[in-house]
Amino acid sequence: MSNPAQLEGAQPTRTEAFEKRLKQRYASERRFKRFGLLAILVSIAILFILLGNMTINGIGGFQRAEMQVPIDFAESGLAGDQATLSQPSAIQTLEIQGLPEIVAFSAEQAMGEAGAAQLSEDAWREVAETLIDDPGMLNRQETFWLPASGDLAKGLDEEGSPEMQALAQELQSAGHLAKRFDGGFLTRSDATDPQQVGVWGALKGSILTMIVTLALAFPIGVLSALYLEEYAPKNRWTDLIEVSINNLAAVPSIIFGLLGLAVFLTIFPNMRSAPLIGGMTLALMTMPVIVISGRNAIKAVPPSIRDGALAVGASPVQVVFHHVLPLALPGILTGTIIGMARALGETAPLLLIGMRAFVATPPDGFTSPATVLPVQIFLWSDEIDRGFIERTSAAIIVLLLFLLVMNALAIYLRNKFEKSW
Repeated sequence: MSNPAQLEGAQPTRTEAFEKRLKQRYASERRFKRFGLLAILVSIAILFILLGNMTINGIGGFQRAEMQVPIDFAESGLAGDQATLSQPSAIQTLEIQGLPEIVAFSAEQAMGEAGAAQLSEDAWREVAETLIDDPGMLNRQETFWLPASGDLAKGLDEEGSPEMQALAQELQSAGHLAKRFDGGFLTRSDATDPQQVGVWGALKGSILTMIVTLALAFPIGVLSALYLEEYAPKNRWTDLIEVSINNLAAVPSIIFGLLGLAVFLTIFPNMRSAPLIGGMTLALMTMPVIVISGRNAIKAVPPSIRDGALAVGASPVQVVFHHVLPLALPGILTGTIIGMARALGETAPLLLIGMRAFVATPPDGFTSPATVLPVQIFLWSDEIDRGFIERTSAAIIVLLLFLLVMNALAIYLRNKFEKSW
């Protein structure tokens, strides 16, 4: 027991200097919290500004100026049935029978010569595709909303020449011209007219390219990480390999494009601008990221997991593939998400291997000529026509949605395989 007299003479433990330092630490902590909250709010604000700007500009990209054209097929003289219109040459058959002239004549009857002249040159192809889907239309009258010319579309937006603006206002007042949702934007490919362009060709090219990238980068990257972390001897060669992988992860993407141009197109000269070549090029860029994240995830698995598996008689290979890899898979998938998201948005390496070609039809497979969404956006942004500017914003929205879907699927798989210990 301490003497009360001694306690009265003892120095207090919380001195004035101590209290001052304590207040400074508390104030520093509060400032740190405020700065952290401010950083989050600024990030959210920038994100909302970006998405809001893209949405406002992209709404017009999902619309187009269309003209109402009634066509009486029963009086047109067109002939055809289900068997004829199911042939690959059905569109050519309808063209030979005079479908373009029938569409032009019907437009002139409805809107006059000046209005019919502003109908898109390829509008009859949309009529042909509708007839192929429903041959029964040949026996009745149907009303179509067909794309207008680019000049009339500008007039509808109060741009272009005064004559086009006056004509657009007249047709709109009569109910023959309107801005309508363009569902075909998601099903068509590239074109020279902004009224006829679509993103399906570029979107399909992106999907095929990402499939090749994932099929090559993921297994090779994971197996490389397993070998380096579990089997490779620790010597100067493995140290050199580790340094090389870390350096490759920081190499600019255009260098990988030069490598694809020099190697892959030399080996496969007839596959220029094919998703196979694009996927192989992007796989080289994505693989180091997967290897690095894979090694870190494998290191994070507790040694007790390995020791326990060995103790019950598992072989070293069974320890790695039955215990270590499943537990490291969520971390590996996190690195894969980052690598694939970077690959999806790349443009420079794909430009070098020729995936900037004008592709009017969607690719049939991994070896067909194709382009991808980032390159398509880049090409449209270089056009001076306002119609392409709106289409560019709409294509960016499609790219962001595709990225969100891809990441959501990867995050779902990561959470499904995630385990805690």
